[in-house]
Amino acid sequence: MADGATTGAVTGATGPGGRAVAGARPRGAMRLLFRIVAQRLALGLLSLLAISVIIFTSVEMLPGSYASAALGQSATQETVAAFERELGLDRPAVERYLTWVSGAVRGDFGVSFTSRGDAKRQVTEMIAPRLYNTLFLAGLAALIAVPLAIMLGIGSAFWRNGLVDRILNGTTLMLVSSPEFFLAYILTYLVIMRDTFDLTPLGQMLPDWMSAPVGALFHLIPNVPVLSNVSANMPLGERLWACVLPALTLVLVTLAHMMRMTRAAIINLLALPYVEMAQLKGVHPFLVILRHALPNAWGPIAYVVSVNLAYLITGAVVVEVVFVYPGAGQLLVDSVRSRDIPVVQACALIFAGAYILLNLLTDLVAIFTNPRLVHPK
Repeated sequence: MADGATTGAVTGATGPGGRAVAGARPRGAMRLLFRIVAQRLALGLLSLLAISVIIFTSVEMLPGSYASAALGQSATQETVAAFERELGLDRPAVERYLTWVSGAVRGDFGVSFTSRGDAKRQVTEMIAPRLYNTLFLAGLAALIAVPLAIMLGIGSAFWRNGLVDRILNGTTLMLVSSPEFFLAYILTYLVIMRDTFDLTPLGQMLPDWMSAPVGALFHLIPNVPVLSNVSANMPLGERLWACVLPALTLVLVTLAHMMRMTRAAIINLLALPYVEMAQLKGVHPFLVILRHALPNAWGPIAYVVSVNLAYLITGAVVVEVVFVYPGAGQLLVDSVRSRDIPVVQACALIFAGAYILLNLLTDLVAIFTNPRLVHPK
């Protein structure tokens, strides 16, 4: 009887006669996990609702009127008022917001202001191919950046405080400190210099024995397209070739952060007693990292990877503008210039929703990789 009671105390519940109720604590842990997940989902929906209000209010506060800008200064007050009635801009702001949100829930973002008469275009039809291009670019950058960052982080932790570690840390620190547009312009400049170095003032100023090797180095750079013109019917190989520069820019921006976090997570685990015991047993240092440190570092690594994936989608706006890549970010910028309000609101809401969704997945990854929640004592 005493043994049964002791077992019941360990498992957290006992039945008649002191017998333990199997699975009582795992069920409690699952309830805790489900409650946390439900809270995160509710918080995500509330955040998206608040952001929709901010987006609509921000667009409403823009100076000027779309009808006046579209019709020109010579338009009369009656013409402007009639055009606003046609677009629905004469209705109260609250009514227009509720109409917009209810349509967005159904996937209907309305009609673009730039379409006229029988040639009206749905906002969803305009965004869908552009969003596919953005997701393609972000996915391509993630496929390169994530495994490369993990490998470099492992290598930096293995050769910590050595020459390789110092070079990697210095390079990644420089990349973290550089904005996307700066890296994009530097890459574009290098590609252009491939064929124009001899015509530059620097190339003409250097003596022949020096300019020839420098020009040969620039010729080693592949002749990739500077403007990323992609189309729906483009073959996969041509699409990948056109996306080299924007994808490389996003890789350089996200690689540094993920690599540094991977290195920090592994180095922190190398100081724990069970890892030191493996080292004392004579296990090779690289195997110590792979078999003992890395499995327990997947939690923080997965967290930083999820954060950077969210950035890849929303942060691609600047890169798309620099390389004239036909993505959702480029469409957003063009719509702001033309004051196409339905497209601006739809793009902003989609970007916000994608960011909230990926951050929600980040929280879930952090929860399910936390041993204290998954396997409570």
